[in-house]
Amino acid sequence: MSVRPYREIRRRKSRQIFVGDVPVGGDAPITVQSMTNTVTGDAAATLNQIRALEEAGADIVRVSCPDEAATAALHEITRQARVPIVADIHFHYRRAIEAAQAGAACLRINPGNIGSPARVRDVVQAARDHGCSIRIGVNAGSLERHLLEKYGEPCPEAMVESALYHANLLEEHDFREYKISVKASDVFLAVAAYQGLAEAGDFPIHL
Repeated sequence: MSVRPYREIRRRKSRQIFVGDVPVGGDAPITVQSMTNTVTGDAAATLNQIRALEEAGADIVRVSCPDEAATAALHEITRQARVPIVADIHFHYRRAIEAAQAGAACLRINPGNIGSPARVRDVVQAARDHGCSIRIGVNAGSLERHLLEKYGEPCPEAMVESALYHANLLEEHDFREYKISVKASDVFLAVAAYQGLAEAGDFPIHL
């Protein structure tokens, strides 16, 4: 019997995807991802932070891509970075397509914010064409209005329902190279949401 049982990790069986050349899920080692806080359009400053994160041991680095300047700089950033780069897409579906074309290894999106089914289809096609995986990112603070009306407030059930709805949007286009996160500033809410998510499918989970 271990004297520190809380240090023993029992991993659920999930399917495996790739973020660039880094396996995520399945029997792959748990990976560490961090994020830059630069203006991504400043490629030099962003690369400086990426190099520091590489030296610190990060396996994957995420950068924000809110505008065309960011996705334009992504060409140089992905060319020079030694770790896979995740493009954090806020709302505009064109940024996701541009990021895939620029060499991003993964797109962090909320499919519900991308827009029409046709736009979701275009983003999925760009990801498929350029070998990108996708992270579905659900946040307690930005849940869909109908879920807040249904549940009354952000709760684990609402977050899981949102995540599964978005996952289904990708599955409808026969795209399974995705992982899911359900984040909340309330730690207990986040833990409960992740527990519910883990029971709902075999997709990799991003903490």
